Amino acid sequence: MREHGWGYYVHHIQDPGKQPLFLLLVGFIGSFLFIRFSVRMIRRGVRWWPGNVTPGGLHIHHVVFGVFFLLVAGFTVFATDGTHPWIDAAGLLFGIGCGLVLDEFALLLHLEDVYWSEQGRKSVDAVIVGILFAGLLLVGYLPLGVTPGTPIRWGAIGVISVNACFTVVALLKGKFWSGMLGIMVPGLSWIAAIRLARPRSPWARWRYTRRPRKFARARRRDARWHRRYDVARTWFFDLIAGKPTSPGQAPSRAHLFAERWAHRMAARLEHAAYTPLDQARVQKLAHLNRLAAKRGPKPSTGTAESARRRAAAKRRRAVAAGRSKGHL
Repeated sequence: MREHGWGYYVHHIQDPGKQPLFLLLVGFIGSFLFIRFSVRMIRRGVRWWPGNVTPGGLHIHHVVFGVFFLLVAGFTVFATDGTHPWIDAAGLLFGIGCGLVLDEFALLLHLEDVYWSEQGRKSVDAVIVGILFAGLLLVGYLPLGVTPGTPIRWGAIGVISVNACFTVVALLKGKFWSGMLGIMVPGLSWIAAIRLARPRSPWARWRYTRRPRKFARARRRDARWHRRYDVARTWFFDLIAGKPTSPGQAPSRAHLFAERWAHRMAARLEHAAYTPLDQARVQKLAHLNRLAAKRGPKPSTGTAESARRRAAAKRRRAVAAGRSKGHL
């Protein structure tokens, strides 16, 4: 059985030159599963797990490490001209980087930390689409079944263009998976483009608002089929990625854990680092300055002007005393 499995790998993966793509897929899936396990352990506040990387109180997202792996893989391919075994190592590193980057796709899209919110589910969608594309390429599927070495004709270019149009229509109708998979598998996006759109899709807002009967049919079909699919999809995503935090729900242990460590690090660096003045401190200092300006500094008795005034007063008293003696 072991020899049969190795022979299958050699015949279908190694001999056709698909080993870098296979290692890319392994790194992709492995990094995604590892990082999801890591963040769920951090979210639960498990003590034996290392936790977030927060040097100096700054939380470093794992998308940073993913970009680093992608850069290393790209430099390796260009520096070694894609030769073995460097191309295999680059494929593995590139897959690891893809898993780490796409796991925080929602953060890059919204430019805020929505990892445990409902918007964060876009990251799981992006990861699954990437894994499906890599898997289809590995088993031999290319767009519209075109294989390397096949002469491209105008008919094939026309079919690819039509398929792209159907894919765009399917995506506008709210059928994400059918449209994306239709790029690789012919026919899926065509069927999705012909059928009714989902009621919350852009196509329904543009085309069904003046056609109430069609809009009602779309709502009934969505309630009958798509909601069941959404329930199964939500259950599957909760299983592999964790349940998102509701807007009115208390913060998770992961957020509390990260905030607690950030406050500790800030307290340690408070005396060494410069702390910007807050609004309350600024108002207090301004109030003290106004009081000092009202009271004003006491005049000094040792200045040159005061000495001249005292000398003048003394002369006037002496003159006044001499005149008084003369009258006597």
